[in-house]
Amino acid sequence: MSANRFDLIVIGGGLIGLTVATAAASRGMRVCILEAETCGRHASSASAGGVRSLNRHPAEIPLARAALPLWRGLADTLGAECGFKASAQVRVAEDNEAMHALERRAETTNALGYDHEQMIGPDALRDRIPSIADHCQGALVVEDDGFADPLACLRAYRRHAATLGVTLHEGTPVQSIESHSADGLIVETTTGSFFAPYCVNAAGAWGAGLAAALGEPVPLDRVALQMIVTAPVAPFVTPVVGTEGRKLSLKQTAAGAVVIGGGFRGTVISGADGKDRGRPGARTIAENLANAVRLFPHLAGARLVRSWAGIEGIVADGLPVIGPSGRLPGLVHAFGFSAHGFALSPLIGPLVADLLEGRSGNLSLSAFAVDRFDPLGNTSACGQDETLQGAVHHA
Repeated sequence: MSANRFDLIVIGGGLIGLTVATAAASRGMRVCILEAETCGRHASSASAGGVRSLNRHPAEIPLARAALPLWRGLADTLGAECGFKASAQVRVAEDNEAMHALERRAETTNALGYDHEQMIGPDALRDRIPSIADHCQGALVVEDDGFADPLACLRAYRRHAATLGVTLHEGTPVQSIESHSADGLIVETTTGSFFAPYCVNAAGAWGAGLAAALGEPVPLDRVALQMIVTAPVAPFVTPVVGTEGRKLSLKQTAAGAVVIGGGFRGTVISGADGKDRGRPGARTIAENLANAVRLFPHLAGARLVRSWAGIEGIVADGLPVIGPSGRLPGLVHAFGFSAHGFALSPLIGPLVADLLEGRSGNLSLSAFAVDRFDPLGNTSACGQDETLQGAVHHA
């Protein structure tokens, strides 16, 4: 067999691509990852590390809840610690309007048959987080949510992929994907051609470009989401904390550092090498810190030690694209996770592997179909919940 012929080609070496590759390889497939730069260079490196089912879009709730048990066993699966901690996640209400909004959210979620989100009042909030500002009135809480270490996860998945025999080509941008009569699909790159019956588009912020070239447009913005971290301070918070109506995601590491995010955008810079980079902005860093200090006034004196930004793909409706291409049999999309794919990552690999094996599973993916953006309302040649079995011509 040619060195460039595989059972599956995964385009994109971020966390999503790595989970797909390891899931497929663990089921006996010969897998190759094609990564334009280096693994985890963009969104995976700029994740806040939240493992969150709290305040999810209703379509994502089943996925987020199904991913939680996988996080609890991930260290055993990968043979390495990923820093997962079921610390709870708390969405704080700072005024009456925010409190009412969270109460409505809890009622809506409960009406859909879920009971993982629970309201707490000011006394329970202060019992849980004594350092919270006095004006805070309550919160929406998910007890078994938490966080993990994004860099540790990325390294663990990469090592696991190597152990399973996954071939990784970094610095290998993909130029096109086409049907190939003898091999199923041909993926053209700047360094040569690769062949496989199946391919997964896990190209993150660049996934929409690959889809558009196939006639599957996805409205997606490439944005530079930034993170900041402080020098260690005395322990003051255990859960991951966010707010209703403000951009904030805050947690404290075991070493005492405070990691702060929440979706503030820096700037996407195009380099002379043709590659895009994310650059944090001084104004948005200040705004992010101000949101943290509003909830935790004692952080006003904390020393900022680092800020960074990674490029993420934000889909217009805030939902990822997951499922078969309707234009190119054998291709599955898994991109556009819109700044909240980290928590889903251990689940996405097995979900995609199920599709490749001809099994649709118990979780509906219809809300994530690539053809939901088709302006003509055309239906895909392969329906979102249809499998790919037999869709590719084999030699």
